[in-house]
Amino acid sequence: MTGGWGHGARDPGPRLPARRGMNAYPRLMISAAHKSSGKTVISTGLAAAFRDAGTDIGTFKKGPDYIDPMWLKAASAAPCYNLDFNAMRHTEIVPFFQSRAAGRELSLVEANKGLFDGVAADGSDSNAALARMLGLPVVLVIDTAGVTRGVAPLLQGYCDFDPKVDIAGVILNKVAGARHESKLRQAVETHTDLPVIGAVAKQDGLEIGERHLGLTTPAECDGQSAMIARFAKAVRDGVDLKHLHSIADTAADLPDTQSPPIPGAVGQGLRIGVARDTAFGFYYPDDLEAFEAAGAELIFIDMIADATLPETDGIFIGGGFPEMRLAQLSANSAMREQLRAALKGGLPCYAECGGLMYLCRSLRFGGQAHEMVGIIPGDAVMHPRPKGRGYVAFQDLPDHPWGAGAGPQKAHEFHYASVENLPDDTKFGRQMTRGTGISGDRDAVISGNIVAGFCHLRNTGSNPWVPRFLKFAKECGERQN
Repeated sequence: MTGGWGHGARDPGPRLPARRGMNAYPRLMISAAHKSSGKTVISTGLAAAFRDAGTDIGTFKKGPDYIDPMWLKAASAAPCYNLDFNAMRHTEIVPFFQSRAAGRELSLVEANKGLFDGVAADGSDSNAALARMLGLPVVLVIDTAGVTRGVAPLLQGYCDFDPKVDIAGVILNKVAGARHESKLRQAVETHTDLPVIGAVAKQDGLEIGERHLGLTTPAECDGQSAMIARFAKAVRDGVDLKHLHSIADTAADLPDTQSPPIPGAVGQGLRIGVARDTAFGFYYPDDLEAFEAAGAELIFIDMIADATLPETDGIFIGGGFPEMRLAQLSANSAMREQLRAALKGGLPCYAECGGLMYLCRSLRFGGQAHEMVGIIPGDAVMHPRPKGRGYVAFQDLPDHPWGAGAGPQKAHEFHYASVENLPDDTKFGRQMTRGTGISGDRDAVISGNIVAGFCHLRNTGSNPWVPRFLKFAKECGERQN
């Protein structure tokens, strides 16, 4: 295998760094022909390898993903931000990217699925569309298992399908050996103009385990640091990092854009508890940043290990895998009882998916049922197949305690759970126009000052849920004083 950063790396060839301007952001996209090509392992390895080489690297993930960004964050030691055509207005994406990529020596965007895949039939929400929008040179990770000369027509087709997408190179992944690599390189070099940036051998230890909701999170993997180190070594051994960086440097200047406005001090003086542990960890970093930008102080709570609930003005319980920590969550009866008492006393709470399941009376998974917080009068039940999956749309209902939203909202859901045995008079805060939610047409159970549903929100210009929740929390506190 070729590669390395200054250790026998190949000549990067004629592609030289572009002339840099004031708005230039060195950047590239790692994409593929199809899902499960090894993008996340390669992207994680690249982030770690560049970081180890002293490069200030920032990472991004296309779409509404939580788990892949956890790996990229762990590898880069910096937040990984999502770029999502569904939750974000198109006019928000460029300034958002610029605000998070500014000052970085390199920004890496990991695609989802294949380069031209998306929900829209016209490709307007595809990875290719994002690459065009942000001027991202694309490097394709190709799963070469069982392929030799056939890699050439595949790459020819991808290059010809949309000439406006700058496909700048290819990384051959899961290569069986030196002979296999030689045949692949010959095919690519003979029949395409694409440089082979590297080849990564198929080997044990270059996988991230999967389960019902996709890849396992770094927190669930024993020896995650060792795993990331293996990914980084495989990338260093097989990929020409200097050439890859030179590709990122060719990205053209981005136009001047207005950075997203910072919210006012609606949360000034508020303390917001955020459940963050091995059961709950699905949070967009920019949502948490929005809390702090609005003046709120975030207090992180371990629902498994912490014995006491800290004093807060509101609670945010995000998604995660409470079903994988059933016994531990149930065993922490002190936390459950204190949280139930606080919520009964009027403490504002917003919960998503796993957070909703935790607030129910019980959670059943794999033949076992354990007692949960018990503030939502229903029982969460895990199923073998998804009960709700994909992009959703909804309208806030009059019973929503935060007040009416700014019109129809977009979000996403991905849950194998249902909530059963809810009373007939249960109040809901959302009318679903696309997706499943809790009841098929409703989502967001309203109980006192609690809003708990299966939809995962993203704080954006079209759905500023963070300032809405903070305003509600402040109003609740004022009423109690």
